[in-house]
Amino acid sequence: MRKFFIVVAVVVTAVAGELRAAGSDKTLVSWVRLSDKKVTAGSILTVQDGPRFDGIVFAELAAGKWMAGSDIFRRTNKEQGDWAVENADAKTLVQMAIVYKGDQISIYRNGVAYASYKAKNIDLLGAKSNFVVFGLRHIGGGSGSIGGSIEDARIYGQALTVDQIKALAPNKASSIKPYAWWDFEGDKVVDRAERYPHSKLSGGAKLDSGSLVLGKMAVLIAARTKSAASAAPARHGAPKFVGPYVPETPSWPKNPPDNWAIYHLAHPTASGGSPFDPNPAFYYKGRYHMHYIYRPSCGFAFAHVSSTDMVRWKWHPTVLAPPTTGHGMFSGTGFFTKEGKPAMVYCGWGSNRNWIRYGLDDELNKWGDEHTMLPKDKDGKLLDKAPYFDPDIWLDGDTYYGLNGHSSRTPPLIMQSKDLKNWTQTGPLLHPDFDEKKLGVSKGEDISCPNMFKLGKKWVLVCISHRLGCRYFIGEFKNGQYLPEQHALMGGMSKRFFAPESLVTKDGRRVMWAWFFGGQTKGVQSLPRELELPDDNVLRIKPLKELETLRCDEQSQARIAVKADTDLVLKKIKGDHLELKLEVKETGKKNFGVAVLCDDRGAGGVRITVNRTKNLLEVGTEKAPFVLKADQPLTLRVFVDSTIVEVFANDVQAVITDKKRNAGAKINDRVVLFSAARDMVMDKITAWRMKSAYEGSTVRADEIKK
Repeated sequence: MRKFFIVVAVVVTAVAGELRAAGSDKTLVSWVRLSDKKVTAGSILTVQDGPRFDGIVFAELAAGKWMAGSDIFRRTNKEQGDWAVENADAKTLVQMAIVYKGDQISIYRNGVAYASYKAKNIDLLGAKSNFVVFGLRHIGGGSGSIGGSIEDARIYGQALTVDQIKALAPNKASSIKPYAWWDFEGDKVVDRAERYPHSKLSGGAKLDSGSLVLGKMAVLIAARTKSAASAAPARHGAPKFVGPYVPETPSWPKNPPDNWAIYHLAHPTASGGSPFDPNPAFYYKGRYHMHYIYRPSCGFAFAHVSSTDMVRWKWHPTVLAPPTTGHGMFSGTGFFTKEGKPAMVYCGWGSNRNWIRYGLDDELNKWGDEHTMLPKDKDGKLLDKAPYFDPDIWLDGDTYYGLNGHSSRTPPLIMQSKDLKNWTQTGPLLHPDFDEKKLGVSKGEDISCPNMFKLGKKWVLVCISHRLGCRYFIGEFKNGQYLPEQHALMGGMSKRFFAPESLVTKDGRRVMWAWFFGGQTKGVQSLPRELELPDDNVLRIKPLKELETLRCDEQSQARIAVKADTDLVLKKIKGDHLELKLEVKETGKKNFGVAVLCDDRGAGGVRITVNRTKNLLEVGTEKAPFVLKADQPLTLRVFVDSTIVEVFANDVQAVITDKKRNAGAKINDRVVLFSAARDMVMDKITAWRMKSAYEGSTVRADEIKK
């Protein structure tokens, strides 16, 4: 039979004059026949070291399109609108190649340019602990698969040129020696470069007629050692933890680096492995409790912190971890049972199940045996084969409602229960009358990390789309399905504001956090924000009022004249741990704003611009829709926490960003006011120095008891 060949390549080109880490250049090449394009989000070749990976991924973010997959999309271009959809039939062999060189990634298909963009690449080939994955996107979180067969796959330790890519042919040696090479001939998986002598086929993966045959749930792992190849299970799991488990208690260091945040909640090692999604949160027995994901040596676990004011947090021992639960701990939410008992629901990483647990003690250091949130269909058939993902549970009347989220085009599903054990799936969450044009978003946009709650007279769903970031719906339930009336991005247009989670305070306020990722302070949560929905159905977003307890050393200036097209450096107000309140009554029609973390000349800082022309609130490189009518008064609340800047505008918009600064480097702390195209008066600016929220960092059960 005659074979047809299609080539796809991704190339990374160096930025002139920038030094790169040795070994960041590489090329991934793979030839595949896609027999089932409904099987998506898997990889035809991934190289991985720990949680970091680069891979050739099919249709994860956009239907039918190839992309360079990476850990938390760090080296992935999410804007794929003009990329070509794969149209090869099941008999056509497709060659994909990803070439990483410097800071430019370019994708080619059959030697023809497919896409190109910049990214900060990393060295994966230099690590002796790296391994290779086929089928699954990556080990430790990849949920996709490949429906088809791979005839040949290679890794090169250099960036190949387009001509060199075109010269490659499956099952034939190349003039350039590969770093690793699989032709899948024979009855055993063999790396002809002899770098990965051990392998494991699972989930139905097999060799057949010179090809690696993959399907849903199928994966091949190739590694340097037998234990490394067999340590990772077929789906999702990280290497098995060995040894007795002693719950660790994270603690804030006595002398943290001077570029760490001091009043945002952040994981105290500034590492620990992503993600750091906030998860089950409660007010219980006089304390607020939150859990967030992190990754100690045993795998994905829930860190546990508690507080009396949601500002000053203390860590508890990490008791919810794979050695104690049998699976990784991933996204979920907290809720209370009809009897008032604290409970949590979460995705058990590697189990393809959502699980429910109940708190056993007042400090929430002990949790009872778990049981699955596994529904039946309307005919009573147990739906044990369906994929299970980010769950949520809420109580309405005497009925529990459950949501099984999705990070794909599969619609999220809703279910009901009277006792939290017997669940009936009632169908898709979203009502058929969902109006894409009115809401400005596709019905198929993924709903991950969901949190549903009643606010005012409406039901609010906060969630993320991996493509868009954090977002929310406001609407009603109609015939058992959710019918949104409004949709908006929360945190503006940022893809770094992720995984919202909320609780109800002792005085009835709804307070929410989200993970801000990509900053220098790893594992940092946004400031807690109060959400309100008055009768005008405009969501209000306010900084938590308890943050005011960190204020000290108040300074203020009134009636400040700012000349057109000038930057005014304030003399008395400055700092890198500040809260600023800027009040302007006559805002006019031109752009204006404030800048923080500037140098002594007023340059190089984070500019916060009320852009009247584009109706945006711009905070550094982040931006959010924000309409300010002519001469409508403005109040900006600006929180500066070392490298993090968080801005609240008129209680209707909030944006977070950061400014890179290495530990020990000069601290730029000047504040600047500016106005474009007109002289204006800013009525008042008030500043408070913010104290550290870390006054003791660990907690034991006997310390919490009253």
